[in-house]
Amino acid sequence: MTTLTREEIEQGLAENSGSPNGAARNAHAEVLAGAAEAIGDGPLFRRALDNLINAYLWSAESSKMLVPFARLLQEYDKDPGAFSRWDAHSLFWQFKWVATAISDSPEIPLESATGWLDEMERRYRIAGYSERPVREAELWLADAVGQDDRAERAYRAWLAAERDDMSDCHACELNGQGAYAVLRGDDLQALDVWQPVLAGNRTCAEEPHRVLATSLLPLLRVGRFDEARSHHVRGYRMARGNESLLPSVGKHIEFCALSGNESRGLEILAEHAAHVGPLVNVDDQMAFHGGILVLLRRLIELGHGPSPAVPYEGVPRSVSELYEVLRAGSLDIARRFDARNGTTRVSDRFLARIGREPLVDVLPLGVRSTALPQPRTAAPASPAAAAPVPPRAGFDELVERARQAREQRHPAADALWDEVGVRADAYPESEADPLVMADVADHRALAAARAGADGAAALLEAVRDRYRELGQDDRAALAQLRLASAAAQSGAEPRRIRELLAAAVDAAEALAPDDPLRPRRIALAQLTAIRVESYLRPLEAGPEHAHEHGPGEDHGHGELAADLGAFAAAHREALPDLAAEAEEMLGRIALSQGDPERALPLLAASATRAVSAGVPWQAVDALVLRGGVLMSLGRPEEAEADARSALEHSAEVADAETQGVVRLTLADILLRRADAAAEAAEHALTAAHWFDQAGLTSDGGAQARLVLARAYAREDRHADAVEVLQSTLPDLLEHGEGQAVSVREFLGDLLRRLNDPRAAAEQYLLAADVAEEWEDPRPQAGFAQAAAEQLSAARLVPEAVAAYERSLELYRAAGGSPVAEVRILRSLAWLAPRADTGAPAWARARDLMDRAAGVLEAASADRAGCSEEQAVEFQAELAQTWLQLAQVLDWRVTSHEEAEDEDGDTDGAGDGGAGENTGDSRRAGARGDVDTGALRLEEIDLTARAAALYAELGPDHLGDRLQCVQYAAWTEQEIGRAEAGVARLSALVDELRAVPEGVPEELLERAQSSLDSLKRSS
Repeated sequence: MTTLTREEIEQGLAENSGSPNGAARNAHAEVLAGAAEAIGDGPLFRRALDNLINAYLWSAESSKMLVPFARLLQEYDKDPGAFSRWDAHSLFWQFKWVATAISDSPEIPLESATGWLDEMERRYRIAGYSERPVREAELWLADAVGQDDRAERAYRAWLAAERDDMSDCHACELNGQGAYAVLRGDDLQALDVWQPVLAGNRTCAEEPHRVLATSLLPLLRVGRFDEARSHHVRGYRMARGNESLLPSVGKHIEFCALSGNESRGLEILAEHAAHVGPLVNVDDQMAFHGGILVLLRRLIELGHGPSPAVPYEGVPRSVSELYEVLRAGSLDIARRFDARNGTTRVSDRFLARIGREPLVDVLPLGVRSTALPQPRTAAPASPAAAAPVPPRAGFDELVERARQAREQRHPAADALWDEVGVRADAYPESEADPLVMADVADHRALAAARAGADGAAALLEAVRDRYRELGQDDRAALAQLRLASAAAQSGAEPRRIRELLAAAVDAAEALAPDDPLRPRRIALAQLTAIRVESYLRPLEAGPEHAHEHGPGEDHGHGELAADLGAFAAAHREALPDLAAEAEEMLGRIALSQGDPERALPLLAASATRAVSAGVPWQAVDALVLRGGVLMSLGRPEEAEADARSALEHSAEVADAETQGVVRLTLADILLRRADAAAEAAEHALTAAHWFDQAGLTSDGGAQARLVLARAYAREDRHADAVEVLQSTLPDLLEHGEGQAVSVREFLGDLLRRLNDPRAAAEQYLLAADVAEEWEDPRPQAGFAQAAAEQLSAARLVPEAVAAYERSLELYRAAGGSPVAEVRILRSLAWLAPRADTGAPAWARARDLMDRAAGVLEAASADRAGCSEEQAVEFQAELAQTWLQLAQVLDWRVTSHEEAEDEDGDTDGAGDGGAGENTGDSRRAGARGDVDTGALRLEEIDLTARAAALYAELGPDHLGDRLQCVQYAAWTEQEIGRAEAGVARLSALVDELRAVPEGVPEELLERAQSSLDSLKRSS
């Protein structure tokens, strides 16, 4: 193997320290340590060992740090003086990591682990450090071996010992203290201890990442579900893909398994499939795999054992197979710990963990997750394996409840008849009640008709005939009416549909005059006929008449509205629920005709009538629709009232889609209020869950998650909002270009707030790409500009310049956007010297600022082309441009002076030749032929001009004016003209004090404070 040179090793160490954590970084660190030892350079070897220890620490191979640490400790014992103060501190700090690694390694005998702990205590005492870290390490070792009394003593000693430079950060200590409380069964104390970390007051490189994961089950156990949900969404974002946080990832998977989110757990498992195998750090392996095992066991219990899981060491595995492999491997590790420790504590705890039962049936998380497929269930092998016949007790009562619900058209009717059917099918045929079996057949035929099944008509005919045989003429009449509806739904010939309708009306009218259901059957047939006729009329007219109606005509709705109005008037007293249906239809017709004011009272009447009729669930659709109309008319208070009423009346509605629509409507309305974001989030979250249950995840579910993300953003829960939005982004992008652009922009804004400029820029650029074909180029220009700002923040200068130039070109193509053009030119000016401080870069910066000023001057001169308000804006932007040019010049002077200091040249001006001799082209460019005095004078002139222009613009720009005068005054002080600077600023202070209407006290205080400071420094 080729020996690396010292320079190559140093460069490798610099690169390795910034590399992503993981096996590749570790392998490189091992090579560098070996090379450093081979060339016999002691200081370099110690640096390489330190680098290797750090690489191991932040990976799944942390237990391997013991060997390089022992070598580094030998180096220290040979020559402590060779270690700087920082090096020595780092060595003693790493003792804590090693103590944990030793405790987590079952191959290291207990005597050796205890010996290392004693050695740590001895060395800390000699070095004068607190025993606090020692006692913490003792706590976890004592707990692992089952010495609970010793663990408690160590815990108290840990808390009692003083904090010093060797103590863990507060966040890590609080993590451990809370974890110990959980072990003692005190979830509430743990959550209280963790609060400073969870609130973001105590953080570090791995906190709150770990605490967020560890808090999940305690939060579920104490019923704080909202916090548990948020901690998962936010915490998994932090832990995802981080090799050193695999135990935390395992806790997120476990949480999903115990909160009814098994599909989400599977997705997380798939993202970390590469680590589902043996790990060097076996304690991490057991912790990570333990969470996976909880999930796999739940999937097996739900019938998914044969389903594919993730591979194990490259071999595909089913859920059941992976469970067995991971369980065996984890228990082997646990028993190795037990053998070392002389107890069964580790395996006992592990078995208790993987046997945990769900803590909540379903906790909606908000993030989109693919639903689990229906498990494959095997048919019974023999009659003996079939389910036992249910007892007859309570069956008659069940049937009676089902019949009552059917007559009321109660939402629970279908579920009741499903149960009746299951129980009736299980009884011997000889015990079957013919009428009950006819009712069950009626229920199943209706379900087939609703689903558009091919054989629905035959089923309905059979039900009709069976009811007739049993003398149930009213039920037979209803089945006849359903035949007509099914025929219309299936697209039968109009003549056939009318025949069936006529037969249904005849059947209803033929009922005995004293039959209490006769009026309802006749009215229902009439209402159905009205509906079906509204479908048949345009169908019979043919497509050639589709466009015959002119603007404002009712398109055939007049006759329908008249029929419905007459029906509602005739039945309001006797059959209010049917009248309510007719009124809701009338409201919808009014909306289709563009008359919302006429629709509102109709929908209100429909809802009121349904509630008074004892069928409040029937009011839900009308109230939801009315709430949406009211929002469109700018009447949010009334809209909210209707939406809340809809939610109240939907309590018994079984339809999942309706439940989702009601909650999404209310969430959307509440989001318009400044103070209702939390409640909006709650309803949007529940709406997303219901839409998922209805199989509408990509439709209503996506819109609900969009509202949820906006509600989270309103609450400053930006990380939660990002996770929710990203999870449903593919669905939202399918809902048209307008929404795609809006969602990309929203996600970019969220990522910007999370200080992730690269990701934010990507979203803005994608939004710009979608808007590329739009007629108006300004939206695309705005997105390109937003992307450029984020690319600049990410220090991606060439990319930022390209994005700014793209935006500038688009704004110019749009015309009429001088302010946007100017701001881009100024941004480009600031970027010019970012990568190169040579003279050409400074010249380009000045040129860009001059061009910006020119755009504004031209726009201001065009009196006919701009309003008075625009003219004021142009003047303000011109003053800002002069101020920013002064700031760019200041940057150039500062860069020049720094370059002079680096060269040891203190004569002020310097020349190009001296700079070239340094060999650094950037520094040479910064030095060049720079007349710093002239630049400072120009700064004063520019800021004075800007201040004068702000003065012309009036009191709204006093703050801007003060900034310019301060800048000029301090620059004068810097070039030795302190008295002129004081006079300049004093004049403004006197002027501000003399303003009759007064100025903001804060502004005056700022001006006076600056003047006082200037006088003191003069």
